[in-house]
Amino acid sequence: MSGGLVALLDDVAALARIAAASLDDVAAGAAKAGTKAAGVVIDDAAVTPQYVSGADPSRELPMIKRIFWGSLRNKLLIILPALLLISAFIPAVIPFILMLGGTYLCYEGAEKVWHKLRGHHSAEKAPAVERGPEAEAKVTKGAITTDFILSCEIMVISMNEVADQSLWVRALILVVVAIAITVLVYGAVALIVKMDDIGLHLTTKDSAGSQRFGELLVKGMPAVLGAITFVGTIAMLWVGGHIMLQGAHDLGWHAPYDLVHVLEAPFAGIAVVGGSLAWLVNTLCSAVLGLAWGLVIMAILHPLLKVLPFGKKKAGHEEGDAHSAVTGSRPSERDADTAP
Repeated sequence: MSGGLVALLDDVAALARIAAASLDDVAAGAAKAGTKAAGVVIDDAAVTPQYVSGADPSRELPMIKRIFWGSLRNKLLIILPALLLISAFIPAVIPFILMLGGTYLCYEGAEKVWHKLRGHHSAEKAPAVERGPEAEAKVTKGAITTDFILSCEIMVISMNEVADQSLWVRALILVVVAIAITVLVYGAVALIVKMDDIGLHLTTKDSAGSQRFGELLVKGMPAVLGAITFVGTIAMLWVGGHIMLQGAHDLGWHAPYDLVHVLEAPFAGIAVVGGSLAWLVNTLCSAVLGLAWGLVIMAILHPLLKVLPFGKKKAGHEEGDAHSAVTGSRPSERDADTAP
């Protein structure tokens, strides 16, 4: 009896060790996958604040909350099951899905660079409150739709990084990545969009230091948003270009991949900083490739969008609706006499 109990305890201990090792695999895999998806995460955090720009302050956090839950549902209930089924039954499709997503990132990044160089600005539209009571719901829905595309890319990149794991470990890793990244992105978004409110609150304090810091927050937020957008654009080009580089190599076209490694090789041997410099060269090459590929896709798509009916509608209406204000004006845009 005691021998059987000891054997049972040994089995329990062995299972516990296996479970602990599996949890370590999940944690390590989630960290690896999340790092690879960082470029898309940054862009997601840069894009989302635009959807609540101009909203009444009391509606900002509720809107972000709705987008957060929509994003989490997309990842856990739609994207994750689909990716697991694909990886289980037709894993050969994943590299092509990844390259399709990489092409999207290159296109989006190149379009942002192109518009920036041309000084393009979307035409301003009336606040959504003047365009109907359902405007907030439409803007929120548009934000969730855009997030779905970015979430697909995050999850596909994450899946590709842990493709060597068992199915259930991949599932756990993707669940961890989905929850962690969604919380990270929308926690950061909530902080960003409320930062000027915090600044305005600080300007009402008696302390001169608090007032100066509050003014700095209010005046500095446009620069912060601009910096995040810039970093997000570069990250999109880098990640998209690297996906295309690796994908072309895996499909048998080795020349671009080999050229990049030839360019980074002289830096790799430098003491102390060699690894960082080699990574920087690889990243720069990936970003340049991403920009070039994105411009090619732009040259193909833009003429088509001008001809196709849905392309005209998108160009003429949807872009303005997605980025328009919801109600009123941001606190930072109020008259100066509201602050002491």
